[in-house]
Amino acid sequence: MNWNIAIKSFKSYLNLEKSLSGNSVKAYVNDVEKLVQFLEISGSVKKPESVNKTDLKAFILYIHELGLSPASQARIISGLRSFFQYLQIEAVVVKNPAEDLDLPRLGRKLPDTLNQEEIERIIAALDLSKIENTRNRAIIETLYGCGLRVSELTNLKLSGIYFDEEFIRIIGKGDKERLVPIGRVTLKYISIYLKDVRRQQSIHKGYEDFVFLNKFGKSLSRIMIFNIVKDLALIAGIKKNISPHTFRHSFATHMVENGADLRAVQEMLGHESITTTEIYTHLSREHLRKEILKYHPRYAKK
Repeated sequence: MNWNIAIKSFKSYLNLEKSLSGNSVKAYVNDVEKLVQFLEISGSVKKPESVNKTDLKAFILYIHELGLSPASQARIISGLRSFFQYLQIEAVVVKNPAEDLDLPRLGRKLPDTLNQEEIERIIAALDLSKIENTRNRAIIETLYGCGLRVSELTNLKLSGIYFDEEFIRIIGKGDKERLVPIGRVTLKYISIYLKDVRRQQSIHKGYEDFVFLNKFGKSLSRIMIFNIVKDLALIAGIKKNISPHTFRHSFATHMVENGADLRAVQEMLGHESITTTEIYTHLSREHLRKEILKYHPRYAKK
């Protein structure tokens, strides 16, 4: 059985026999499609009946490294269990390879992921009567809207923002350069900060090209970004242990859960190949731009 037929049949089964809601059916189908994408990326194109537990463990490791929370990983595993259970009912597979699948023990616990309501609460906690919060609004929008590491944010350059093309140029780990789509919402708040705050500052020599500056006209430190995020979470009444990196995990989780292409998310995050060096796929800029506009909660349906 090929994947298209298997997924189409599974969808009908969920609709007709399980009587699930449209959103639930879509979520289950997206889970299976993510697995198919992973198999294509890894060069292991198998038919549904050939997928084994090792393949599924590699897939879960992959989405873990993309930044999905343990809860999101568990939900995807649940979707895969249902899919292979259906194939078992249809006698396509003898054994369900996802039946005994556990979340991998990966040592370092991922930071908590913020949901969309919590993102909005953090933004609402900004007192815009304070001039620094015009900058801080742009910082939060950029962290969440582009999935940047804190070091990538502090080193973001004016010369690296392409307003017309809606891309930013990032220098990531190992001095590797990548282009990341940036939505109009984020560009709007960066523009407000540049016009209303940064333009009025005295800028220290050597820092003219840095986007985000402190009150002394120098680039922000990592600690300053951590403190901004921690203070806003406290004001917003969010009890989770969050950091600037939490916005990166939230970016990845929300994109993938809304159906974004795994390879596109991998490229936007600046991850190297996760399973082998050969599977790293460079996608077109236009494809990446469409993915973020279609699937990021901040830009979709606007």
